[in-house]
Amino acid sequence: MSNIFNFSAGPAMMPPAVLKQAQAELLNWHNQGTSVMEVSHRGKYFVELAAQSVENFRELYDIPENYQILFLQGGARGQFAAIPMNLIGEKGKA
Repeated sequence: MSNIFNFSAGPAMMPPAVLKQAQAELLNWHNQGTSVMEVSHRGKYFVELAAQSVENFRELYDIPENYQILFLQGGARGQFAAIPMNLIGEKGKA
């Protein structure tokens, strides 16, 4: 199988090591007997996953504690619109 390179807004290409780890944990995430896709978003394990994700983002991108990190749904189109809307200022024009 040859590797395909995707330079579009999404979905992103994943490194083989990440795909192999996801494959290994697909049926039994963290030895819980379920996949990560089956974990309740209100459960202990999801809360831990979300907290670890925030911590990882803070460390990776040096995000100060006085900033909130939000994980939101949506694709690149919404992000492409949000960038100028957030930078234009209160009285600016697009």
